[in-house]
Formats: sequence, structure tokens, C-alpha cells
Amino acid sequence: MDSNFSHRGHTLRSGRVSEANRAYLLTTVTYQRRPTFQDWRLARLLIAEMRRLHDQQLVYSLAWVVMPDHLHWLVQLQAMPLSKLVLQLKSRSAIAINKARGTSGPSWQKGFHDHALRKEEDLTATARYIVANPLRAGLVQRVEDYPHWDAIWL
Repeated sequence: MDSNFSHRGHTLRSGRVSEANRAYLLTTVTYQRRPTFQDWRLARLLIAEMRRLHDQQLVYSLAWVVMPDHLHWLVQLQAMPLSKLVLQLKSRSAIAINKARGTSGPSWQKGFHDHALRKEEDLTATARYIVANPLRAGLVQRVEDYPHWDAIWL
């Protein structure tokens, strides 16, 4: 691996900014892009952890879709910084997933991608894009047929 690339990635992570009340689109990928969430039970364990963070008012969940090998989550950040929020989601869901499978080891790739939405970006359009992922991936013919998504507007 190019050492410059590695260095730039570290620089980008260290410059990450978390602003309370700002909307972020978060994306994180399963370990080795394994289709972990093809298993309905495991997808529901991840969703339960997302809802727990929402219910504890650590984040306001606007829209999400759990794909077989990744998660897209549109959130309005509260007081918890992005990195801590994602770390908590990934660690708690990995514990639940490993317990359910009777395994150990990583469930998630390291890191995550975040995009802070600008004021002019339309939240509902972003939410529609997120929940249409299974349709674009050819997993279903209609968005309504995919079981692992939600949005406050729909």
C-alpha cells in the first residue's frame, strides 16, 4: 500500500468534525464485505442497536437501510461525536451478532464514511436515495418489499 495514501486517510479521519444538530449520512461496511445481514435475525439485531441509540436520545435517526454487507444511516447528531456513535453501534451490534451466531471476531470493517449534509441538501431526497438502495441493487422489485429500512417521512 502506498504510504502517502495511508497517511492521507489518517489525516482525513483526524480532521473529522462532529456538529450537534447537523444531519450526517453514515456508511459502514461489514468485515470483508460478508453478507452478514442476509440473515434476517442479524439484521434485526443491528436495527435494535440503532433504535437503542435513538431511544436514548444519543442520535436522532432520520432514515436507514441495512443492506446485506453494509449500512446507510441518515442521522441528526446529538451531543455524542460521530466516531463515538459509530464505535458504540458497531461494538454493541458485533457483540449481539457474535452471540447469536456463537462466534467471535470482527463483524465490521474498520472506519466508516460520513457526509455532513449542507443546508441546501434536501433531507427527504437523501432519505429516498437511501431506502431505494435495495431496489437499485436488484434485491427487490419494490422498495416496500425490502424488510430492513425506515424513514421518518415515509
